[in-house]
Amino acid sequence: MEPSNETKFSKFLLLGFSEEPELQPLIFGLFLSMYLITVFGNLLIILAISTDPNLHTPMYFFLANLSFVDICFTSTTVPKMLVNIQTQSKVITYAGCITQIYFLILFAVMDVFLLSVMAYDRFVAICHPLHYTIIVNPRLCGLLVLVSWIMCVLHSLLQSLMMLRLSFCTHLHIPHFFCELNQMLQLACSDTFLNNVVMYLAAVLLAGGPFIGILYSYSKIVSSICRISSAQGKCKAFSTCASHLSVVSLFYCTMLGVYLSSAATHSSRSSATASVMYTVVTPMLNPFIYSLRNKDMKRALKAFFGKETLTWPIVMRLKKCL
Repeated sequence: MEPSNETKFSKFLLLGFSEEPELQPLIFGLFLSMYLITVFGNLLIILAISTDPNLHTPMYFFLANLSFVDICFTSTTVPKMLVNIQTQSKVITYAGCITQIYFLILFAVMDVFLLSVMAYDRFVAICHPLHYTIIVNPRLCGLLVLVSWIMCVLHSLLQSLMMLRLSFCTHLHIPHFFCELNQMLQLACSDTFLNNVVMYLAAVLLAGGPFIGILYSYSKIVSSICRISSAQGKCKAFSTCASHLSVVSLFYCTMLGVYLSSAATHSSRSSATASVMYTVVTPMLNPFIYSLRNKDMKRALKAFFGKETLTWPIVMRLKKCL
């Protein structure tokens, strides 16, 4: 009997961006700073929304969920890469790779669902303002988020279970800084036809479907804004969805750019570099977009930091009294 060249339980090597030792400290510092900005920025958004009663509305409820998902999305890939650079090891276990794929798909698809739900919220707010509180009620908001989580969990579980049926050869080098689904399928020695069908079908349904919904919502929003007679009314209506439109454009444009660049260059290393845009840069910029372009959010953040600065002298006086 000939020895098998395939294995089901293996260790993979994440090649990252560069193998040059002198560049590793620079890459480590850059990604550590971006990760910390992402975590603290999105955490501030969540804290500001939870502490300000004026922001307890459907729009900011969805935004708080989006910030939480962005923190989890970035935490799926960046910490492992930082640990590998610090320990000078590129190894990730088979179980670790499958787990990373599961959570990466989970939070990426959840990002898409939340952006589409937020587009629906803006559509109702602008096109049906008199019925907004009736249509977008707390029960519907909770139900939309719950259904989105259930669909994402089931989809991620399906993709991960289908990965378990594959066998991998001895050449287990991943030219990426995380375990990406398509890269893993290219390394498999067994037949991946069914995996590819499910992957592309899910991409069309779970990414293309919400994107069409977002386009439809904004087409109705634009037509509704154009019917407003006063310029001030148009500006006010547009300002309510400007931040969300910026985030949607950034997310989809960067993701589309990644796949177009990888298809044009046929280089896995360039694809890894481009994927930084939607896995790291976009979650990092979302808090800035929502805080800088939103008056309510800026007011809530000022109030949040104002409370901190007000409570500090009180604590100091209490210590002196004691």
